[in-house]
Amino acid sequence: MWVAACLLALLCLGSPAAAENGGSGSAPTYSSASIVNSATNASGPLAPNTIASLYGQNLSWTTRAVSADDLRQGSLPTMLTGTGVWVLINNVPAPLYFVSPTQVNLLIPGNLVPGTAYLQIVRDGRAGPKVRLRLREAAPALYLLDETTAIAVRPDGSVATEDSPARPGEIVVLYGTGFGPTRPGFPPGVLAPFAAELEKKDEFSLWLDGAPVAQEDILYAGVTPGYAGLYQINLRLPGGVAPRPEIRIVAAGIPSPAGVYLPVER
Repeated sequence: MWVAACLLALLCLGSPAAAENGGSGSAPTYSSASIVNSATNASGPLAPNTIASLYGQNLSWTTRAVSADDLRQGSLPTMLTGTGVWVLINNVPAPLYFVSPTQVNLLIPGNLVPGTAYLQIVRDGRAGPKVRLRLREAAPALYLLDETTAIAVRPDGSVATEDSPARPGEIVVLYGTGFGPTRPGFPPGVLAPFAAELEKKDEFSLWLDGAPVAQEDILYAGVTPGYAGLYQINLRLPGGVAPRPEIRIVAAGIPSPAGVYLPVER
């Protein structure tokens, strides 16, 4: 139960100021640089089926996170009731997780292709600027417990931490976004009804302290059932792993950011 609540909070999280800023009559303001990967909170290229956060001003009159009542036929909404906010990507509404005056969490539709796309927010008929998105095949990043520690969940639901680290030989589940297409794929915004592995599994790798993990220790890499845009890796920690190793993943030849560590000890 904790894991589900934690993941939902990650996807629907707003900054503290978001709930306090009521907005004004001005049109929404934001820029390409203020659209970030929701796992890293850093700007840069994104990918189809990636959960992104957009920061700006006057994005909405109110603060709303997606709830079970917003889901229709197992899909995320493209407008959260009472907000009047659309996020258009190439003039098509994108699925939403969270809306506030200063932050919107959205899903980059999975049917887009690498290249250039254009995003625009429309709030109650008032349109913000069209800004450019750079899309790659993948933009992998792991969700974090803190600034440098990856979320790692044991099969019993407990979370590995510095006070309760994982150990070599244990299985942990890691969560991220931007890992790329899966087989089968799902329509934009559809909550994955079942597990689906990465389409280019042979181009996916995981590295601990600069050394590749054997493929047989990567038990699963694909979408997380019940979510849209969320991925997971089921990892058996190698026997020789050092304490608190740096972890990086590579999807479609693109590495995740450096400086992320796993809470592991011998």
